[in-house]
Amino acid sequence: MMLTSFLKVFYPGNILVSRIVVVVSLVLIISSGLSCKNEPDKVVFMAGFKAQANLPFVAAYVAEDKGYFEDQGLEVDIKHASSGEHLKLLLSGDVDFTTAAATSVLKRRSDPGLPIVAIALFGQQSQQAYVSLQDSGINTPKDWEGKTFGYKISVPPDYLAILEANKVDRSQIKEVSVGFDPRVLTEGKVDILAVFNSNEPDTIRRLGFSINTWEPEDYGVPNLGLTYVTSEDVIDGKPEMVKRFLKATMKAMEDIRENPDEAVDVVLKYAPNQQREHQEFMLGTELEDAINLSTEENGFGWMTQDQWSKLYEMLIKFKALPQTFDYKSSFNNSFLTESYDKGELLWP
Repeated sequence: MMLTSFLKVFYPGNILVSRIVVVVSLVLIISSGLSCKNEPDKVVFMAGFKAQANLPFVAAYVAEDKGYFEDQGLEVDIKHASSGEHLKLLLSGDVDFTTAAATSVLKRRSDPGLPIVAIALFGQQSQQAYVSLQDSGINTPKDWEGKTFGYKISVPPDYLAILEANKVDRSQIKEVSVGFDPRVLTEGKVDILAVFNSNEPDTIRRLGFSINTWEPEDYGVPNLGLTYVTSEDVIDGKPEMVKRFLKATMKAMEDIRENPDEAVDVVLKYAPNQQREHQEFMLGTELEDAINLSTEENGFGWMTQDQWSKLYEMLIKFKALPQTFDYKSSFNNSFLTESYDKGELLWP
């Protein structure tokens, strides 16, 4: 405003100068407004675990590395959870987006009724599998009878569904909680182990053991993997930001599919101490699970009511949800719908 002040002081009462003052003032006000408008929205994304090649983590890493967040007017702070605090921080407003398995979303909506919502589905099938050592003589689920089964925290409902599908007598299986170290299998403490399919089978093989693997989908058991989640408050208060975050990460997904080796390069910037080969296995497994007929037709991250309905019904059947509720409140597909046109991402 120095120019307008100068004109007022040295040319008081001049009509032309007054008009100039008005015009200059308007230009400065408009320019100031445009400057503020172009400021990026600050966003916090917290991955649900340490830095590694879980696909929703990689989508955020690549979107940042390639400038896709910036293209969408976002300044994203990428963080990582250390002890499962990501959902708590999401609800407190300290985090805008995080990750969670679809089963976890349904469980948290059921009790204690957390207002979290999945906005994109990466794992089009379960992230969990079941393994035994190849030389154990355990070749079918029926062979699980008389053996010891190790699960991480609680008995997985899809394990129960596999038992039912194969007419396995559960009373003949010893079930024990073993935590997260897959060496309980290689050390003979359990005979069958529930594992995260994208990393633990590779870890066991790297220890020098061949394994048999069973996946829930092999027996028609519906399950889903990792999602992006946000809060109802963010959806209600910042819907355009949600769409822009999704567009940037789905754009990154296209790059990841076309250039997985380059994506692993980006992962190692965030996880420099991780083995490249293990990260390649993880990314390859999760990328394969992220693609099906539905995503090919509609775009990455796609999810349907039918998928969530079947998962919900399976969890209810095996008493994995504390109480019934409207499962449709657990997911919101509208941001993906607005971001794609017949499977083509609308960019920018």
